[in-house]
Amino acid sequence: MKKVLITGAAGFLGSHLCDRFVKEGFYVIAMDNLITGDLKNIEHLFPLEQFEFCHHDVSKFVHVSGKLDYILHFASPASPIDYLKIPIQTLKVGSLGTLNLLGLAKSKKATILVASTSEVYGDPLVHPQNEDYYGNVSPVGPRGVYDEAKRFMESITMAYHRFHGLDTRIVRIFNTYGSRMRLNDGRVVPAFMGQALRGEGLSIFGDGSQTRSFCYIDDQIEGIYRLLFSDYRNPINIGNPHEITIKELAEEIIKLTGTNQKIVYKPLPQDDPLQRQPDITRAKEILGWEPKVKRKEGLKIVYDYFKSLDPEELQRREHRNFA
Repeated sequence: MKKVLITGAAGFLGSHLCDRFVKEGFYVIAMDNLITGDLKNIEHLFPLEQFEFCHHDVSKFVHVSGKLDYILHFASPASPIDYLKIPIQTLKVGSLGTLNLLGLAKSKKATILVASTSEVYGDPLVHPQNEDYYGNVSPVGPRGVYDEAKRFMESITMAYHRFHGLDTRIVRIFNTYGSRMRLNDGRVVPAFMGQALRGEGLSIFGDGSQTRSFCYIDDQIEGIYRLLFSDYRNPINIGNPHEITIKELAEEIIKLTGTNQKIVYKPLPQDDPLQRQPDITRAKEILGWEPKVKRKEGLKIVYDYFKSLDPEELQRREHRNFA
């Protein structure tokens, strides 16, 4: 049985990766310090013999006994609310955490895939964004703690590949949505869903003309899985290229919920990207991957998921504090 270490395993993406690798017959070691992760996301896997959980901060030395075939490094705060509240931890997990896991991969002769993000492109001057674009990022702005952590992650990963011959993969993840998100984490889909469920107006920052491209979780996991088992070492975009304005998304969610909620406009945060759309030509050609789930279908699944939660669990997901 192949063994995989998944960091950030109790988070949104990490928990779905745990599900996928258990399903594929791997022995899964799930690692998380629970600063933003939630054990509820993976507790259904605890009874399985091929699954174990390790409560650990990867910014500190990481030890795994025995053989290890694969590492997926997904430990990182991923939403603006999170990384603006814990900026130092965000920088440390992207730098020290990545360094520790690259060292572990080297010692175990394991393949490592690191989770980068579309934020490496910053507020892009090229549209749509392809992997050859270097980005437009402020290292000293409030979002710099996240953006630069991911840019460093990519640099040191490629250094280990070139200098040590380490087998590496880099995925650049664009906006993804699905079950197990926190309603108050600042990401636009769960934020709108939470406001809809509470009967509040939907908050738009700026005039709503800024764009995003939303990928459903099942599509995202499939793209990551295919990348791991490819032989492609350079960064690759995994996201849905169907671009939409934030105002249009709010209107779609209002229609989905069948309410007459109003849109409330608020000031645009500093360095908030005005456009975000992946060029997935490389993913199509190299991985044979492209998203399958239409936004209308995915949003309904997610809204039904949040509606299905009992009131206590819904409130817990809405008001979760840092561990």
